[in-house]
This record gives sequence, C-alpha cells and structure tokens, in this order.
Amino acid sequence: MKKLLLRAVAPVLVGAALGHTSVAQVRPQVPQNTSAQPNDSSQVTLELPLDSLVTLPAPIDSARLVWLQTPPELRDLVGDRVSCFDTDVPHTFNASVMAFVRLFTERQRTYTQRVLERENLYFPLFEKYLAKYHLPTDLKYLAVVESALIPTAKSRVGATGLWQFMGPTANDLRLRRDEWVDERMDPEKATEAACKHLRYLYGVFHDWEMVLAAYNWGAGNMQRVMRQTGKKTFWEVYPKLPAETRNYVPTFTAIMYTMKHAQDHQLHDATLRYQRAELMDTLQLGGRAFDLTRLARACGYTDSMALVRLNPELKKPWLPAGYRPYAVQLPAAVRPALALVDRATLFDYCRPMAELPFPLVPRPVPLQGVAPLPTRSLLAEGAPREASADTAPRYRRVRHTVRRGETVAAVAERYDVTPAQVRRWNELSKSQSLASRRQVVVFVPIRQAPAPEPTAVATRTARPVRVPEAIRSSLGQVASPAVVSTAESEVPAVVAKAETPRPVRSARPARPEAAPAAASAVEADDSVPSEYTVRRGDFIEKIARERNLTVAQVMAWNHLTSEVVQPGQKLVLRPSDDNEAEAAPTVAVASARTGRAAASAEPKETPAKMPAAPKVHLVQPGDTLYNISRRYQGVTVEKLRQLNHLKSDEVKPGQKLLVAG
Repeated sequence: MKKLLLRAVAPVLVGAALGHTSVAQVRPQVPQNTSAQPNDSSQVTLELPLDSLVTLPAPIDSARLVWLQTPPELRDLVGDRVSCFDTDVPHTFNASVMAFVRLFTERQRTYTQRVLERENLYFPLFEKYLAKYHLPTDLKYLAVVESALIPTAKSRVGATGLWQFMGPTANDLRLRRDEWVDERMDPEKATEAACKHLRYLYGVFHDWEMVLAAYNWGAGNMQRVMRQTGKKTFWEVYPKLPAETRNYVPTFTAIMYTMKHAQDHQLHDATLRYQRAELMDTLQLGGRAFDLTRLARACGYTDSMALVRLNPELKKPWLPAGYRPYAVQLPAAVRPALALVDRATLFDYCRPMAELPFPLVPRPVPLQGVAPLPTRSLLAEGAPREASADTAPRYRRVRHTVRRGETVAAVAERYDVTPAQVRRWNELSKSQSLASRRQVVVFVPIRQAPAPEPTAVATRTARPVRVPEAIRSSLGQVASPAVVSTAESEVPAVVAKAETPRPVRSARPARPEAAPAAASAVEADDSVPSEYTVRRGDFIEKIARERNLTVAQVMAWNHLTSEVVQPGQKLVLRPSDDNEAEAAPTVAVASARTGRAAASAEPKETPAKMPAAPKVHLVQPGDTLYNISRRYQGVTVEKLRQLNHLKSDEVKPGQKLLVAG
C-alpha cells in the first residue's frame, strides 16, 4: 500500500520541485528608461542583468597580444633556450621578454646587426673588468641596453657614455669632467666605474633583477617602492614601476638571448663591418698643446678623425697648452713612424691651429698710375706711416667695497657712472642687490693731461716762456715752475730752489717707484673722499689698499708714528696744503756762459731717506702671519715664527710681535 502511495505522489513532488527551479531562473526584466531618446546615443545607458558575465573592456596588453600572435613552436623554442642559460643574471621568460625578442630579431634587425659589429671591440674589455670585480660575465649585455655600444652616446636627460652615467653619479665614481675631457666616454675608465657601481647596488639589494632596475631608476627610488609595497623582488613591485623601468629587465633578457643566438636567427652577415680591438700605445703630452688631426696626418691616415675616434673622451680634437698631463691613445702600429722624428719636432708639428702664428696679409699688386692708400701693409713700398692710435688708457679700474645699505645707484653716483654700467661690469641682474663688504669693479674715466703749451720762438729781445709744472711727488712736494728766456745769442738759465721737506717717519719703507704712481692716481680720482672715519675691524693696510694708496702715504698725511688706528679716528686720504712745498719762481736772465755755470752749479735733489722698519708689530683684528710678513721688507713667516718662538700660525689681536732682530 505504501509503495503504491509513493509511486502516486513521487511525480507530483518532482513536478513541484522543477516548477520552483524554473521560476528562480527566470531572467529579470530590465526597466525601460522612458526619459532616454532612442536616437540620442549620449542618452543611452547600458544596464546589465545581475547574473550577467559581461564585464567592461580591459586595456590591450601589447606584450600579451604579441604572445598570442607568436607561433607556439617559436615560444617553446625561445623559452627552452632562455631556461638553459647558465648565468646568475635574470633570465625569466614571459610574454614581455618574448615581445622584445621578436623586436630585436625581426623588426629591428638592422639595430641588432650594428651592435654585433661592435661586439668584439668592447666585450673583451667588459669581461676583463667584470672578472676583476667578481661580477657575472653576462652583465656585459647591460651596455648594449644602455648605449648600443656607442661610447659617445647621450640621452635626452644628459646620461653619457657606454654605461650612461649621469653627472652626479659620475662625480661619485671619480670620473673627471671639464671643458676638454669627459671620462664618462672613456671606455676603460667608464667600465671600471660601472663595475664598482654594480657591486655597490648588489650589496644593497642582493638580487640582480632589482640591481638592474635600480641601475635604471636609482637605488633610492627602488628602496622607496619596496617600503611602500613591502615586496623585495622585481616582479612583485613590477606594477608600481614606471614604464621604462618595467621594460628594462625584459629588454636585458631579450638582448642577452638575441646576441647569444644571433646565428640561429641569421643576424650575422658577410656585409657587416666587424670591429676588433687592436694593440694600443700611449703618448704623454706633458701639458703641451696638441692636435690629434695633425698627428693623424703625420701618421699617414687618410681620415683626419681616425685618432679622435680612438680617444672618445675628448670633447674637442685638440688640447690647449698648460692642460693637465694627458696620455693620448694611439695604435701601436704607428710607433715606428713616430720614432723617425724627435719629440720636439713632433710636438711642434702637432700644435693646434689656434696656437700657430697667423699668416701674413698678402700685399696687393701695385697698379701703374694709381697711388696706393697709406696703409701699414705698404710700408715696405715707402708709403707714409699711418698715425698710430693713442694707446694711453682712458679708464682706470677701481675696486669698491660695498658698505651696509649701499645700492647700485649709490655706487654709480659716487663714481659718476650709470647704474646700468655698474651692473654690466659686475654681471648683476636688475633685481640683484649688493651685499655688504662685496667687492665691485668700477671703471672711472681718467682725466687727460692738458697738452703742453708750445715754446715761443726766440727773438732778439729775450722774452720769458713758462715751462709746465713738474709732477707732484709722493710726499706732496711740488717742483717750482721755471721761467726761461730764449734768444739767438743767449742760452736759458734755470735756477730752481725748493724747500726740502722734513722726512716723515713711517712704519715701513715704501717702494720708491710705487709712491708717485699712487699719488697721481689719488689726484686723478675726485670720487675718493678726502677723509675717512675708522670703523671697528679696520686696519691701516686695508684702508690704504681699498683706495689705491700706500701705508706710507696714509701715515705721512696723518702724521702717524705707528700703524695702530682706533675706531672713530679720522684719517686724511689726500695730501693737505700744509704738506705741499710752495716755492716762488726765480727768474734769472744772464748770458750763455752765465747760464751754463748756473745750470752746472745747481745741486741735485737728494731723495728723502725712509726710516727703518719697526722692531715690534701690534697685531690688529684680521691679521695673520702671512699678512704681517708682507708689510715688512725681508720678513718671512718662518722668520716671524723664529723671532717670536711661535709653534703655530695663530695670532691674537693686541699681541706684540718682533719683526726685526
């Protein structure tokens, strides 16, 4: 009975269960947007059902696309070859590596062949230094990724050389860079520096893939990404890297595979011009001016730039005289040719054109009946000499020390020039102000001396003619004007008497030839103030130097017996009227015999004797043993140490030092 009941109820239960399942799987109706216009595409909204598997379109992955387009046989072959590399450098095979493999073996075959031409030229050098620093030999392919084995390659950001060093990195690795030489382009020095840098990066990351990424992006940037993500391998931080760094490691693996299996991809060709390393020799210049193009000509090269390419670190094909000791790289095969001449003849021939004398200007062919212009080039033909230009300087260079609060306009007004001239002479911008105690250069016009009056022609009646005054001496002495008389039968007689000024005691003897020049400079410069108030930290030598004077002049004009000055003391910076000796002219008209006797009897003026150097010097603020030794003749720093029993060069203000034994 129960079995019959179950047979009757079972179909009903199964039908009910199937009915509920079909109701649950009914697709929900999407509500219609009544506000959207069917013809307006900007108003149409796509609403997906809740259980739909449709997703938004993802960005196209070019590496993945190349992977899908690559035949499976080629993918398996490249993968097997990469996995068989016996090296410590990264050789992971994935879609990115496969994309670059197809780039170098198919679309950029010419680029790969140019690299293969230079392979035998640089790879032996790379292998030597990689073995020296115990680094994997396959790191030599890194230079291919960086510069395609071109030693003079430069990137858009300034990286230079085979290993593409930036300026700060080159400075850290002691690669010299100046106007004439950039050692980043020296294959040997740059390779050794790259090995040192790679060894340092491996000590930081201990993973060669991270080392290559840090070589491209910088160790600091890679360490920052590692701290942000908490990851330590390249493929774990791969999404956080910039595009260039993400492609760097796959490019290295693809280059390594391409160059190792270049023969399998028919990249080698008989038409390629393979370069090989040759035995090199050096030529020490020793600071001489040298032109490599002239040396190439002397060695018999048809290409004058042949030796320049062997020295790629040179920015110019020649070096100036006085440059640091430099060794030029030469092929050893040219040494016998250079041995035929001595070194002096060789260096004289290889002087740059800039160091050679200029050729003479060709003489024009004289035309019959045409008078040539009186130029210097026709002096040999007897043409009149051109009037030589006045070579006397028209401006005097003055160094001005800026005071606190002084502006460019104030300096210009003081020296009677324009502010624009002051800014141009000192390379100042319009918005740049002057700092206190800064030295600025000003060119002050020199007042031209008036032309001497012409001497009157003598007549039978003697007529006095005034002679120009003599130049003032350093102590303010003025020679008395002389009056002469001329006649046919008379000879002028000059009788001049001048008071001899009393000798002024000075702290040190002044050079006789420097005093008159400095005195005339002071009189020619009206912009220099006549008085100066001593400030704290000033000393007499500093005051005299800033105003183109000597210490003896300042001490003489102010009647000082020592070089010690006090703050607030006023100093006279020009000779006063009391120091000038005024002498009335004496006129004597006599016969020729009397004139000769008077002239011969006139005593010669003897120069004033300068006092001896003082024996004790009082140290002023800012003094050093070197400055003190410069003030006294015959005194050296070593002598000051011996006289004062000093063990060091330190001196203190107020200290008394013996300057004479």
